[in-house]
Amino acid sequence: MSAVPKPSHPLSAAAIAKIEREAAKYPAERRQSAVMAALAVAQDEHGWVSKEVIDAVAELLGMPPIAVYEVATFYAMYDTSPVGRHKITVCTNLPCALSGGNRAAKHLHEKLGIGFNETSPDGRFTLKEGECMGACGDAPVLLVNNKRMCSFMSNDRLDELLDELKATK
Repeated sequence: MSAVPKPSHPLSAAAIAKIEREAAKYPAERRQSAVMAALAVAQDEHGWVSKEVIDAVAELLGMPPIAVYEVATFYAMYDTSPVGRHKITVCTNLPCALSGGNRAAKHLHEKLGIGFNETSPDGRFTLKEGECMGACGDAPVLLVNNKRMCSFMSNDRLDELLDELKATK
């Protein structure tokens, strides 16, 4: 089943094509199995998943919108409200907390002037607290935009990361 976006559709034709490729990996009666991939595609395009985007994903996959909303709100990787251009998620689970995660979070709070679940006034950074990222031996660990894992984040390395992200267009 291939979908063509309506003129007011919140997803681009390119995003719909990516979602269709993901859905094609499953039997036709199991299209909903692509919901996580579809939400990732939609979030990559918009920066977050609005109600309209969730409804569009539901329509594409033949699912009730509430079922897609349940997935989008259960997993921390999906944002159901706008976030900064660079979302930094710091692992503060116990092993990371004991190995510098809390220190890294405090340093980012001070450098960015924001707390967890806040966005800098310029819209550039959002700071999130994350659960285990599966790299306890590399603590402190953080994720940038759900795609890039950074390990062994000393204050100097955090400053370098912030400078690098500030320099990106």
